[in-house]
Amino acid sequence: MRIITISREFGSGGRELGKRLADETGFDYYDSEIIAAVAKGSGLEEGYVENALSNHGWQNFSVSFRTTLHSAARLQAGDVRLLLEQKKVIEQIAALGKDCVIVGRNADVLLESRQPFKLFVCADTQAKLERCQGRAPEGENLSPKELLRKMKQVDRVRAQTRMLLSGSEWGRRDAYHLIVNTTDWNIKDLAPAVGRFALDWFGRRP
Repeated sequence: MRIITISREFGSGGRELGKRLADETGFDYYDSEIIAAVAKGSGLEEGYVENALSNHGWQNFSVSFRTTLHSAARLQAGDVRLLLEQKKVIEQIAALGKDCVIVGRNADVLLESRQPFKLFVCADTQAKLERCQGRAPEGENLSPKELLRKMKQVDRVRAQTRMLLSGSEWGRRDAYHLIVNTTDWNIKDLAPAVGRFALDWFGRRP
């Protein structure tokens, strides 16, 4: 079984790269499917679950290396339940034993024992702003300043969640096998090269 996990800065194109990698390699692809499974397991609406896990209630919670998911007493019980349900879903995906690409959700640290290929996707600020503006949902007209604030908030929450789950730093370069800077790149053109790199890495894995 080969697993590719993708961590990414907001607006860097990591989700698109993940889908294209799955197409290139023939691996199964998991992203919004995880939200659907968490919603089913928790008995909640998908929209609520996605919002809760993306705009976590712990974003103002002080997270340190001594904080763990089970000791964060000030977190709402529902927040903990959703994180644990998401962890269970990701472990169930891995237990299927099929090659797959998993976008986000801290799958790289949750599935550490399964030796995933860990990819981190980043880009410079201007490139991320332009990508967000070009892919904004209909009716969303955020100013560059508002988009920048949103980007920073989402990435801050991702960093806090990772610390909460594993006590490790999000985005630290030595935590990944490959860091891809999508600035000035068309994701479609990047995907084949990244796919070949990942498959070669699996071929060299002990």
